[in-house]
Amino acid sequence: MSSVLLIVAGTIAFIAAYFVYGRYLSRVFEVHDARRTPAHDLHDGVDYVPARMPVLLGHHFASIAGAGPIIGPIAAAAYGWGPVFLWIVIGAIFVGAVHDFASMIASVRHSGRSIGEVIEARIGYSGKVLFLVFSWSALILVVAVFAVVVAQTFISEPSTATSSILFSILAIVFGVCINRFRMPLGWATVIFLPLLVASIGIGVRWPIALPTAHLGSLALPPLTLWVLILLVYCFIASVAPVWVLLQPRDYLSSFLLYGLIFAGIVGGIAAHPPVKTPAFVAWSDADLGPLFPMLFVTVACGAISGFHSLVASGTSSKQINRETDALPVGYGAMLIEGILAIVALITAVRFSAGEYAHLLDTRGPINVFASGIGCFVTKFRIPEQHGTTFGALAVSAFALTTLDTATRIARYCFQELVTTRRHVHTPGRPFAIDRFSATAVCVVLSAALALSGQWKMLWPLFGSANQLLAALALLAISVWLFHLGKRMWFLLVPAAFMFFVTLAALATLFSENLAHLVTALGPSAAAMRASVPTYSVMAAMSLVLGIVAVILLILGVRVLLRGKPAKA
Repeated sequence: MSSVLLIVAGTIAFIAAYFVYGRYLSRVFEVHDARRTPAHDLHDGVDYVPARMPVLLGHHFASIAGAGPIIGPIAAAAYGWGPVFLWIVIGAIFVGAVHDFASMIASVRHSGRSIGEVIEARIGYSGKVLFLVFSWSALILVVAVFAVVVAQTFISEPSTATSSILFSILAIVFGVCINRFRMPLGWATVIFLPLLVASIGIGVRWPIALPTAHLGSLALPPLTLWVLILLVYCFIASVAPVWVLLQPRDYLSSFLLYGLIFAGIVGGIAAHPPVKTPAFVAWSDADLGPLFPMLFVTVACGAISGFHSLVASGTSSKQINRETDALPVGYGAMLIEGILAIVALITAVRFSAGEYAHLLDTRGPINVFASGIGCFVTKFRIPEQHGTTFGALAVSAFALTTLDTATRIARYCFQELVTTRRHVHTPGRPFAIDRFSATAVCVVLSAALALSGQWKMLWPLFGSANQLLAALALLAISVWLFHLGKRMWFLLVPAAFMFFVTLAALATLFSENLAHLVTALGPSAAAMRASVPTYSVMAAMSLVLGIVAVILLILGVRVLLRGKPAKA
């Protein structure tokens, strides 16, 4: 099997889907530029700020991509390349991209509000509260986990820390140039992209390695220091106007991602490494579990991600300049992410099953991906080590964009959750919490989780929680289209499938952790006693997530059967 066939077949499928299925969806949603978008109607200079399509595509793409479409396919390759490739292509076209595009359009039509607001309007207030509590909790986990992941990267690769700091400074200057001094976007891009490349070289030349800090008798190791610094950055990024940091940073960072995809596609075709991993390995993996349903949860962002609906309805919908921009930004960005997922898969399956397992255990998925990119770019006469370093730095940059975007969206969710029409804070006005206080709550809770060391045991649940968010978003938008009298089968079918997959995955995790818990509590398992809290939390969280999914599913189905919106 040739890796070139996988790259070419996947790319052709995605291009065809964009022009055929994407345009079909635009017709169903009646997308046109006659409607004013919330970015213009509610322009506030902070969150609602119209952005040109290339800038918004860069922000949206960098925010949704992160490290998910790289880690997921590489980890899932344990089942063989066949199931992973098929799910990436089919899932991205008919599930993931539809989910992202529909979430964006639904939010734009609801004044740029989140999917939680759509749920309140179409399913009811209790459904909104459940969704927001779940979404906010998941985002706190995302911020905590990514803060630790980025901090660990800064420690293992100090050059990444320098480059990331320079990225942020360049982004601020870039944002000021195009928004305040009205520099043409094309000229600004031509000027700042070389500076972006130079910052990578500066990072390699002058890496930042933090020592252990001592505050009296308290010692703060480098990991703790970086986590605290990153969360302070997250606070600033969340409360600052989007044009200052979020838009320009993600726009510039997206070029790193485009570079990775170019290196992966062109370099992969030039290098044409043979696929050594079999198309199918086994129905079950010792670490991941059974192929169904864990394949779909493990690939995650490579095919569909509930986090994307939070980005689409959280930040991107507030920046859409024209409704027609939603097709390239919403549907198109997910297809590009699908291409990245295929490239990531190829970097793993170019090894035999034994070599792949050894590299995954000893070096991790990010290093497997980075070394693959390093191998591919040698065809451009670039030293392999330079290519490997570029791959690692780029992935770290994407993780950082996910980190600051997740913080802002967590703030949105918290503000919507505590804002109520039922409590009158000022006569004639609803009670609301300001963005500074809301962000502080989110950052403090994320810090507590990140620094507690307990986030690791919750990570296996993140994939299931992520897919559950996607199922809930698809259900909410289906109900909205139902009330408008429009076709909704293209949403209901993926929603039903994702509910089935998610509940099956949660049942698998619950049963496995419950079995481990029973064994650990047995009289002859003293060595497993320390793992009792881990198994207990995993089993309990799996059960709670499953209950939330079932409740929201029942609420949505009841509305569909009733045939009219629920009262908020």
